[in-house]
This record gives sequence, structure tokens and C-alpha cells, in this order.
Amino acid sequence: MSWRLETRLSNPRVLHNFWVYFLCLCSKRFNEMKSNGVVFDAFTYSTALSYCVGSEGFRLGLQLQSTVVRSGLESDLVVGNSFITMYSRSGSFRGARRVFDEMPLKDMISWNSLLSGLSQIKDGLNIHGLCIKTGFVSEPSVGNSFITMYAKFDALEDAKKAFDDITFREIISWNAMISGFAQNGFSHEALKMFLLAAAETMPNEYTFGSVLNAIAFAEDISVKHGQRCHAHLLKLGLNSCPVVSSALLDMYAKRGNINESEKVFTEMSQRNQFVWTSIISAYSSHGDFDSVMNLFHQMRKENVAPDLVTFLSVLTACNRKGMVDKGYEIFNMMIQDYNLEPCHEHYSCMVDLLGRAGRLKEAEELMSEVPGGPGESMLQSMLGSCRLHGNVTMGAKVAELAMELKPELSGSYVQMYNIYAEKEQWDKAAEIRRTMRKKNVSKEAGFSWIDVGDTEGSLTMQGFSSGDKSHPKSDEIYSMVGIIGLEMNLEVKVAV
Repeated sequence: MSWRLETRLSNPRVLHNFWVYFLCLCSKRFNEMKSNGVVFDAFTYSTALSYCVGSEGFRLGLQLQSTVVRSGLESDLVVGNSFITMYSRSGSFRGARRVFDEMPLKDMISWNSLLSGLSQIKDGLNIHGLCIKTGFVSEPSVGNSFITMYAKFDALEDAKKAFDDITFREIISWNAMISGFAQNGFSHEALKMFLLAAAETMPNEYTFGSVLNAIAFAEDISVKHGQRCHAHLLKLGLNSCPVVSSALLDMYAKRGNINESEKVFTEMSQRNQFVWTSIISAYSSHGDFDSVMNLFHQMRKENVAPDLVTFLSVLTACNRKGMVDKGYEIFNMMIQDYNLEPCHEHYSCMVDLLGRAGRLKEAEELMSEVPGGPGESMLQSMLGSCRLHGNVTMGAKVAELAMELKPELSGSYVQMYNIYAEKEQWDKAAEIRRTMRKKNVSKEAGFSWIDVGDTEGSLTMQGFSSGDKSHPKSDEIYSMVGIIGLEMNLEVKVAV
């Protein structure tokens, strides 16, 4: 008798428990089942192996491997691929490679399953060489896996070579390359690759998701490129796709266009955790405390659980509004109601909130509770609060910690100099200056970006710093700054 078990159970947990029970049954009572005529086929074993997740599942999978051998299915292609996937998911590349090498037949799924479990790039290079020898390298799905693999290890030149080796590039290949550039911070390269892809083939939702992500995080790419992507995807009818709308909302939110973010959010039919967090973060960055709290309440009311990023955005809104008690409430809610462990950023936000409110002792106590100790940004924040409230003693103590942590950064020296100067403790202020010169520490120049669109429609971002005259039209720029300054002074005088 041959059984083919169909997985039609609706409850995922029941389905998982069923297959775990099946694995235990096979490993413990195989001989008894065989003598009673019970035989399982490759499909059944393959399905069961897909549930071998985690340490317990991996142990059961190892036990099932001997059962498969006794069943005579160890050379089956489907079963072999399932074992490669199991080993890869469990982080055992050696086990996956052993199964792969012993398989008499291999297909593209075999290669992709093996590549997904790589933990070291040298293993990937070995597999790539083997793949070239066997002639699989020109297959799009295998090439795509190599692109993803190299991007995972920040080897983008090798990823580009793998991309170039693909003879027929589908949109998946372009997506893998665009995503690889975007995930590694090469936003300009991601945008260029998108423009090439759009010229050669039809972009899909994942293409737009990746390029919008690149634009969102690149201050030196004009937001107008994001608007052009928006127009393009509207023409293709992809605006209702959750992947695209989420990326679009996040792009506008991170680039400061709150109106477009709200518009995209309102038009979305499905709102997951990422979407809620993006819109809350957008309002938080604009300092709109009331909108943040309303959206946060609505999110929880719709049973969408906030994550660490959501809570950080809400805490940031509390900080900017000076809502200390509400901040404490949110901080405790994160820990007690959602079992989330605060990160350095959450502690830093709370320390800044308490410090700005003048509750320096509480801020200092909370800072001492941070796992691994306070970071540079937290210490700088605390220094700013000490300066704000004129606490020289605590400021000196915090500055000493900051200087020990990052002696090459000027921020803590400058902050402490200002604290002494404002209290007219000129001898100590001068000592800070001498220490900076002795350690060769100089104040970093501020740097900003401005979005420029010229008459030819070129979309660029121009960087500049204080006192910068490197731009060819710097004289005209400074003249205009002077005019704007005069107009602002006139408006102030009129208002008074």
C-alpha cells in the first residue's frame, strides 16, 4: 500500500504539529510500518522535510535521513533538494554540500538550494567555479542566485560579473542586481541599473520596491527621481500592489514629503506593520505629536503589533513635544505589553527626553541601565542637556566618558567648552582648546544638500558646507543668501 499524504489542513499550527508527529513516527517505527505495508513516496518525505525548522526540527530531519536511505529514495532528486534546503536553513553548509555532491542528478533547484545556505564567500566561489564547469552558470535562476549571494557578502563587482554572465536576462535578474546595490548602500548604482532595466524590459513590483528603497535612503539623489518612478508605476497599474505602495509611502516619508505619504497611505487597502510604521515615522520626523499618537492608537486598535522601529518613532515624537510621562508610558508598554527589548536608540531617546526636561538625575540613572553602556550619541545628548540646564559637574563627568569612547570626535570637546564658556569658567574652557590641539582634534564642518533641477531637466543634489566657495556660482549664491537674510530681518521687524 502506498500513501500520498495531502496537506490540506487549514490551521498552520495543526499542520506543523502533524508533520512533526509524522517525522517522529517514521524515525521510531519505520520497520514496523514497512512490515505492515506502509510505504511513503518522495513527495511525502519532501513535504515533511520542509517542516524541519529550528534545532528540534533539524534533529528530526537527521533521523528521517536514515529512514529515507532505508526506503531507497536517497538518490531521488526531489528528496535530495529537500535535504539540501534543510541543511542550508540550519546553517550547515557542509551537510548541504555533502548531499549535493552525492546526488546523481542535479537541477537548478539543487544549485539554488545550495547557494541559499552559504555562510562564507569562499564557499560561494568554489560553488561558482563548479557551476561554470558544469554549464549551469548561464541559467537565469542559477545566475540570479549568484547575484544574490555575492550581494549578501558585499561583493558587488562579483555580483555584476554574475549578472553579465547571464545570456538572457529576465526582470528577476535585474531585480537581484538593483536590490543588491540598494541593500549595500550603492543607491546611485541601483538607480542607474533601474533605468537600464526599464529601457530593456518591463519592471515589476519588486523592481520598483528596490529602486524606491534606494532613493529613500539617498540624500544625494533628487526626490524627483522618486516622483518619476511613481508616475511610471501608475502607468503600469502597480500602485495598488502592497509591495509598491509600501515602498512608495516609505520613500516619500523618508524624503520629507508628508502630504504624498498621507495620500499613498489613505489609498492603501492593506496596511501591514511596515506601512503603519512608515506613516508614523513620517509624522514623527515632522514633529506632529498628535498625528503620531492617533495613528499609533489606530494601529493597535486594528490589532497590528508595533515593532521596535514603531516605538522608536513614537518615543521620538514624545521627545520633540517634551511629553515625559507619555514617553515613560510608551517605553514601559514596549517592554511589558509587547515583550520587546529596548535598543540603544530607545534608551538614547528616553535619556534625551528626561535630560531636556531637566530631570538629569533620572536620565543618568537610566543611562547606567543601558546594556553594554551608553553609546556616543547618547553621551552627546546628555551633554547637550547638561549645557541646557547649566550642570557643569555632571557635564564634565559625561564629557570624560565621551572622550574616552571616541577621542577623535570633536563633539564632546566643543560641548564641554561651551558649558564652561557659558559659566565664564575661562581657564577650563581654554584647557579644552589646548587638549583639542594636543590630540589634533578639529571641529567637523556641517554639510547639507539642496535639490537642484536645471533648465535641461537634470535632477541633481548639490552638497555644501559652512564657508564653502567651491561651487562655480558661489558669489551669486552668497549674494542671494544675503538678500534672503535681509528680507527675514525685515519680516521680523514688521512682526514686532
